[in-house]
Amino acid sequence: MQDAHLPSAASLLAWYDRSRRLLPWRETRDPYRVWLSEIMLQQTNVVTAAPYYAAFCDRFPTVQALAGADPGDVMTAWAGLGYYARARNLHACARAVAAAGGTFPRTVEALEALPGIGRYTARAVAAIAFDVPGVPVDGNVERIVARLFRIETPLPSAKPALAAAADRLGVQPEAQRRPGDFAQALFDLGATVCTRQPACGICPWRDSCAASRAGVAAELPRRSPKKARPCRFGAQFWLADGEGNILLRRRPERGLLGGMTELPGTAWGDAPLSEREALDAAPMAAAWRHAGEVRHVFTHFELRLGVFAARVPRIAAEGFLRPAASLDAEALPSVMRKCVALGSAALPP
Repeated sequence: MQDAHLPSAASLLAWYDRSRRLLPWRETRDPYRVWLSEIMLQQTNVVTAAPYYAAFCDRFPTVQALAGADPGDVMTAWAGLGYYARARNLHACARAVAAAGGTFPRTVEALEALPGIGRYTARAVAAIAFDVPGVPVDGNVERIVARLFRIETPLPSAKPALAAAADRLGVQPEAQRRPGDFAQALFDLGATVCTRQPACGICPWRDSCAASRAGVAAELPRRSPKKARPCRFGAQFWLADGEGNILLRRRPERGLLGGMTELPGTAWGDAPLSEREALDAAPMAAAWRHAGEVRHVFTHFELRLGVFAARVPRIAAEGFLRPAASLDAEALPSVMRKCVALGSAALPP
C-alpha cells in the first residue's frame, strides 16, 4: 500500500511527460552516453555541458574509442569544463570498461566500483540506462526532498535523512516501473520549478509539500555557515618569441589540474609575492611587463595570480612552444586561459 504521506510518483511522471526538457543525452539509453553526460553534468550546468557532450561524442563515439585515446587528447577535449579530475577518472573508467569487454555493468554496486563513479552516478546510470529502481540524489533532489518533508536540519548534516526520504519516493510502484524517467523527472523538477526560488504555483507536488504549506519552501534546505575560503597567490609568465610561439609546460599528472597545460609560473602559496620575488622565478631573462592580476575561484580556495608578459627573439627555457593562434586546441584550464588573455593583451602582436 502506498504511503499516504508521499507525493504521488504518478503525478510527477505525468508532469514530466508533458514538460520534460529536450536534452541531447536523453535521445539514447546507451550506457556510455548516459555515463558521459552524468560525469559532465557534475559541477557543470546543462547549457555549458551540451556542446562539450556533442563534441565528445563526435570525437570519442564509443567507450573503446575513449579508452584508446591519448590522455592529452582527452584533457584537451575536456578543457574549459573544470574539475579536471573528472576527465582523468573518465579516461580511467573507459579503460576499465574496455578491458572488461566494453560493456558497462548493470548493477549499482558494480558501477560504483569503477573509477570516478560514486553513489549518485551509479544510481543515475543504472536507472536511466538499465531501468534499475533507485533514486539518484544530487543537489536538486536534496532540495526537493528537504521541502517535501520539511527537513530543517542544515546541510551537510541532513544528507543521510535526505537520502532516506528520497528512497521513500522511489519505492512507489510507478517509480519502480519507470525508474529512469522518474529520476529525470526529479532532475527537471529541481532544475526548472523547485529551484532556489521555488515556483510553487506550478509545481505538480505543491499540495504534498510540507514546506510549501508552511510558507518556508524558499528557506530550505538550510545550510551550515560556510568557512571562509582561503586565498593563495602566485605568478604566471606569458612569453612569446619572434615567430609568435608561446612557452607552455605540462602540470604534474597528480594533483590540482593534473596533466593540464599551463604557462610557466611559480608555486602557489599562502602569501602574496612581490614583483621581485615573482620575477626571480621567470623562465628566462627578459623585459618583463606586469600585465595585471587574474583571480579564479576553486572549490576550496581563491587563487590570485600576477601575470607577467615579455617578447624575446628566441625562447631558451624549459617547456614547449605552441603558436599563439593554436592555443584554443591546447588543454588549458580556465584559469590559464585567463592568464593567456591578459598576457597577450599586454603585448599584442
